[in-house]
Amino acid sequence: MYIDGKWVPGSTNETRDVINPATGEVIATVAEGSTADAVAAIEAARRAFEEDGWIDSKARDRAALLYRLADLLEENAEEFAQLDTLNNGKPLRESRYDVSDAVNQFRYFAGLATKPHGQTYDVPDQIQAMVVREPVGVVSQIIPWNYPLVMATQKIAPAIAAGCTVVIKPAEQTPLSLIKLFELIDRVGFPPGVVNLVLGAGETVGAEMARNPLVDMVAFTGGTETGIAIMKAAADTVKKVGLELGGKSPNIVFADADFETAVDYALYAIFANQGEVCSAGSRLILEESLYDRFVPELVARAKQIVVGPGTDESTEMGPLISEEHMNRVLSYIEVGKKEGATLLTGGRRMTENGLDKGFFIEPTIFTDTTPEMKIVQEEIFGPVLVIQTFRTEEEAIRLANGTKYGLAGAVFTSDVAKAHRVIRKLRAGITWINTYHPTFNEAPWGGYKQSGIGRELGTYGLDEYLEVKQINVNLEVAPTGWFQKRS
Repeated sequence: MYIDGKWVPGSTNETRDVINPATGEVIATVAEGSTADAVAAIEAARRAFEEDGWIDSKARDRAALLYRLADLLEENAEEFAQLDTLNNGKPLRESRYDVSDAVNQFRYFAGLATKPHGQTYDVPDQIQAMVVREPVGVVSQIIPWNYPLVMATQKIAPAIAAGCTVVIKPAEQTPLSLIKLFELIDRVGFPPGVVNLVLGAGETVGAEMARNPLVDMVAFTGGTETGIAIMKAAADTVKKVGLELGGKSPNIVFADADFETAVDYALYAIFANQGEVCSAGSRLILEESLYDRFVPELVARAKQIVVGPGTDESTEMGPLISEEHMNRVLSYIEVGKKEGATLLTGGRRMTENGLDKGFFIEPTIFTDTTPEMKIVQEEIFGPVLVIQTFRTEEEAIRLANGTKYGLAGAVFTSDVAKAHRVIRKLRAGITWINTYHPTFNEAPWGGYKQSGIGRELGTYGLDEYLEVKQINVNLEVAPTGWFQKRS
């Protein structure tokens, strides 16, 4: 781990094996952190912020550090892509995109660091009124396993740009690219304690990061149930909380949509990154009149997806992250069958052609679903698509909004007015028209309802790490005379 500017073992000297999900093989052994390690990192971050002067650091100096880190990451891009694929399983083409995205995040927030962060007001009474933005302070950041590098950089970059100090924990399954990133952080020369890496389990290290009173904010990306637990832990000290949680996102396809485009994106929406995407289009909401033409083509295309190790350049969909998660997804598939949904394709663990030691599941599609089914309501987080049908625009909107989640959603139609009508009524934070999945560092990421609190990326993401302070300066220094002076 990397605490207070130094590489350190865990205080208990325990370790954890890291598994390649494509082969089931151990590819690394890392330190296993404890509550004591989390406390040490938090105390280092607090000292660096308050006593060592990071609170007074200059924006241009913070920007320079981020730009240098971006350059180093770009120079080592292929190594990071290979590492993410080995550790997470995703195809190399996706890992390469993630690394490029991470580089751009550092550069984007480096640029924002030096931009205006305040306002002045024309007020009465000879007062100069202004607002300035100041760093929140010490920030705990807890990262998921589906995007090990890019989910870390999109938290580290704005926090450093804002002037915060950071304690970050990767998912237990996927620490390798973040460890490698800290090698670059060490080379760049961040002051000790400004950025700290702690490994370990969520129920120990993560819990301490959420409840510790020296932490001013906790930012978490992951499952909704864990997010709720973090929010409860943070409540005791009234921390600021940023939560990017789960989704069961609708992809609405009207009969007048461009057919080939809609089919292509329906596949991409759910099967990219093995469906291990919080914003995945896991519910295809299809206009009934298009069903007989659309579904056979969708199924035929799903069967053609090349599944295999992510290190194989021909692979289009890789393994799931772990045997435990694979079994969880398979259990949902069995639930779907028992609930009465029709399995059109997939549904099995893949063991042929040398895949037997990895955690592979076929691209899976269910139809004949009803809104109350678990496979329709709950986040499966795997390559499982459920189809719902509608007849009217109003019905499509009702189905789309019919879960506890509100992260993302899309509409495919050639009717521009209809597209905007529907998008405006979707209770979701990230939406698309005639596309799915593209998001940008310049725009906010986050959801409605139980999909989270706050936003990441863009100026909104930087704002999460800033406090707003009002300053009023008297330009006419004299007694108020409010209370009469009596001798």
